[in-house]
Amino acid sequence: GESGRSLEHNPIIVDGVLYACTPSLKVVALDAATGKLLWKFDSGIDGSQPSRGLTYWTDGKENRIFAGVMSFLYALDVNTGKPIRSFGKDGRIDLRENLGRTPVEKQSVWLTTPGIIYKDRIIVGGRNAETLPTPPGDVRAYDVRTGRLRWSFHTIPHPGEFGYETWPKDAWTYSGAANNWGGMALDVYRGIVYVPTGSAASDFYGANRVGDDLFANCLIALNAETGERIWHFQGARHD
Repeated sequence: GESGRSLEHNPIIVDGVLYACTPSLKVVALDAATGKLLWKFDSGIDGSQPSRGLTYWTDGKENRIFAGVMSFLYALDVNTGKPIRSFGKDGRIDLRENLGRTPVEKQSVWLTTPGIIYKDRIIVGGRNAETLPTPPGDVRAYDVRTGRLRWSFHTIPHPGEFGYETWPKDAWTYSGAANNWGGMALDVYRGIVYVPTGSAASDFYGANRVGDDLFANCLIALNAETGERIWHFQGARHD
């Protein structure tokens, strides 16, 4: 049942428990010493995207595991593997929402690389299609307890935002991708998250996105608290 699927991650080990994904995006917790299965979480979704791992959050008292399953981010109880119902909608958030595109269920965004934790928020990118139609690759931070959207950075700038003039004027309504699919780095002390992005869509045809296309093909430094841009470096203009 796992043929043609890929596993691209290391498990994480916390307090003697190993947490991992299977190739079809089930989540398991094993006794790290014996390999005994402690629990298994099956979302009911047949996962066909690659998994690059899980995220663990604790404030010293509460703790939870975050798992990306296709277009959803789940918050799981570390002891039982059950979704924490107070997070998002019944324990998960739908990453196809909040992108300004409809219909929501037709949007192509999948969480393949795990989110990164800063204080009480989890910051995520996503995997997008590389041809149109596909949504923009917004970088988003969600509250780890409630699943509420805390901030969103538009990688295809909206009117009035920095970089808007580097695209045709309505590009933010139809162009897509410029997404972070490969993970981020965090400077905890300065509160800066470093976000590399890939190409805009369509990746091999750019006549409908004439200009430099910020923030595709960039390394962007964002304020991890607010999502505001601090600086960027664009490696390839109009890829």
